[in-house]
Amino acid sequence: MKTLVLVEHEGGQIKDATLAAVTAASQLGDVNLLVVGTGIDAVAQAAAKIAGAGTVHAANAAHLQHQLAEDVAPVAAGLMANYDAFLAPATTTGKNIAPRIAAMLDVMQISDILSVEDADTFTRPIYAGNAIATVKSKDAKKVITVRGTAFEKASAEGGSGTVEAVEAGSASGKSSFVGAELSKSERPELTSAKIIVSGGRAFGSNDQFHGLLDPLADKLGAAVGASRAAVDAGYAPNDYQVGQTGKIVAPEVYIAIGISGAIQHLAGMKDSKTIVAINKDEEAPIFQVADVGLVGDLFKIVPELTEKL
Repeated sequence: MKTLVLVEHEGGQIKDATLAAVTAASQLGDVNLLVVGTGIDAVAQAAAKIAGAGTVHAANAAHLQHQLAEDVAPVAAGLMANYDAFLAPATTTGKNIAPRIAAMLDVMQISDILSVEDADTFTRPIYAGNAIATVKSKDAKKVITVRGTAFEKASAEGGSGTVEAVEAGSASGKSSFVGAELSKSERPELTSAKIIVSGGRAFGSNDQFHGLLDPLADKLGAAVGASRAAVDAGYAPNDYQVGQTGKIVAPEVYIAIGISGAIQHLAGMKDSKTIVAINKDEEAPIFQVADVGLVGDLFKIVPELTEKL
């Protein structure tokens, strides 16, 4: 079985989610990669070094600079004549591109897989992760998105793939890049951080959220996350959100402070290796998944914890 994996990259760096998708693809068969963008020679060469990589298809064109889904999907769909499966990370980028490819191929997409059972059978979460469905596809060609926290990351070194230029097509004209407002932080990126400190609505304000969480995160070398309630209340930007409608994370340590543990939030972090919960409500659902729980007032506990670190 031949697979084609979309390489997600930004600023010349390949994102970790791609490495997890490569691991999933390797369980299906031969792994080949697709790199799309402008001035992507260095990224394509880095992709060729990923362990298990075969051919790296490089589509280099000015209209692909911002990797708009409407322009990327036709490139990938055009290559699928020679492949049995297309895989992309289950990120905002992958979730935007993969359904378009599935539509072009007239097949059903298999979303957010957790495991590969065989060439046609996969598991995926349903009901916010409270149940795991086993699904089997009869489609001759598969279009799959991969949950990055469910698979080990392939090594970024050790591969000996070859880079091959492919036809980049032309701009679809269906969308255009207007601008991007990117948050900049010296802290680790949320989905790749080993330690995450997350806050909920209980912080009460934007000032208290950052005033208490940021120093703690800095002491731990951690990323900062937030519940949807905290994001909706304006305490944190959207890219901080952890949960079913936010980012799916599985760090070594996840510290949930002032987060009750709604099912949508748990779906995004319950695979964390160690979960620490701080909440004044001892009946909060977060304690049901926590390895370490501390009942108390976060406004007293967090400053004291930060001071003692």
